[in-house]
Amino acid sequence: MTVWLARWLGPLLLVSLWGLSAPASLLRRLGEHIQQFQESSAQGLGLSLGPGAAALPKVGWLEQLLDPFNVSDRRSFLQRYWVNEQHWVGEDGPIFLHLGGEGSLGPGSVMRGHPAALAPAWGALVISLEHRFYGLSIPAGGLEMAQLRFLSSRHALADVVSARLALSRLFNISSSSPWICFGGSYAGSLAAWARLKFPHLIFASVASSAPVRAVLDFSEYNDVVSRSLMSTAIGGSLECRAAVSAAFAEVERRLRLGGAAQAALRSELSACGTLGSAENQAELLGALQALVGGAVQYDGQAGAPLSVRQLCGLLLGGGGNRSHSTPYCGLRRAVQIVLHSLGQKCLSFSRAETVAQLRSTEPQLSGVGDRQWLYQTCTEFGFWDTDPWHVLSVTQALGSSESALLIRTGSHCLDMAPERPSDSPSLRLGRQNIFQQLQTWLKLAKESQVKGEV
Repeated sequence: MTVWLARWLGPLLLVSLWGLSAPASLLRRLGEHIQQFQESSAQGLGLSLGPGAAALPKVGWLEQLLDPFNVSDRRSFLQRYWVNEQHWVGEDGPIFLHLGGEGSLGPGSVMRGHPAALAPAWGALVISLEHRFYGLSIPAGGLEMAQLRFLSSRHALADVVSARLALSRLFNISSSSPWICFGGSYAGSLAAWARLKFPHLIFASVASSAPVRAVLDFSEYNDVVSRSLMSTAIGGSLECRAAVSAAFAEVERRLRLGGAAQAALRSELSACGTLGSAENQAELLGALQALVGGAVQYDGQAGAPLSVRQLCGLLLGGGGNRSHSTPYCGLRRAVQIVLHSLGQKCLSFSRAETVAQLRSTEPQLSGVGDRQWLYQTCTEFGFWDTDPWHVLSVTQALGSSESALLIRTGSHCLDMAPERPSDSPSLRLGRQNIFQQLQTWLKLAKESQVKGEV
């Protein structure tokens, strides 16, 4: 079989999710909220299920080795997967393997979004694989440090290989059926790496917003956010960028004043920790940074509390009397909107409380795996946003078989989300380009089958 590699790497407005505490926590919860919103809404799911139950996704469990690199260690755990057979033609039909990342996977992972939307055109079987140590795929022993040494991208890629072989037997998949990996963000990196490392098993990959370069000091984070806030294409402007700076300057001024000004700030911005210590002040500033970054990262996505256009409108006094409004007042309103949307009472907590939460070794059944992802960033990737993702990615083609696509008005992994009437022309064109590239690859796969190539 001819070997082809795909790394579709964009979009433009990408923000690091992985600050040390408050920024990571808030941005990850924004992502989880958006995912749940899209999975629970009829529009987000985009399903046209008939009366028969056959169209519903199926859940399954694979027994995976805890340490696949130690032949004498036979300990195992159960890894969850979901299957959508609604469009599968069987025989030599392709397999779309949607890889999970740093969170749980639900039925929507095979019933909505780009892999599921592409499945009818090629009669594909859609399978999603939850990442080890996230969601319900947590080994016995929980999240103790002794266990977390088995959590890495290297282990996750070994799981992909094992799952690829086991699922082929389980569903009686033809050896000539091409497997194509899909993934977004960290899972997009896994999709690209799986194709690189195992070309005999993975025919191609579609990697959305994939940070394939690991860096410790991710200082480019705020540079991308700043440029995005000035982009008129998504509702930004030079005035909006200046208003963000003015709002943060006012917060810092009140923090320096201390006393009553600091107490009022704590109340107005919903900080649940006292602001007397430098650590708690950093938690608040980090959460505010994440709020602004979140508007950029999830701009235009269904379920996002704030878009760039809405945030800029608040900061510039849109909808009210600008002579009596300030950027700080707009920032306060933005905080209220985000907290209401997430169902939270606090924007930031004390550093001590944040650290205590990260020390908890009890598995969390929700989609957020803060302790696990902090471990992975500390041991593998870095990604500390000192102060978005596409600057750590590949945005230009590396060859005829390594294509790259930059969607200039798209937010983080937006190409993988369900299609909407409000999608921008550049996003629609990006999806069309991905469709055409897949069409080329699958044609090559069919030609290879006819020639009997391996």
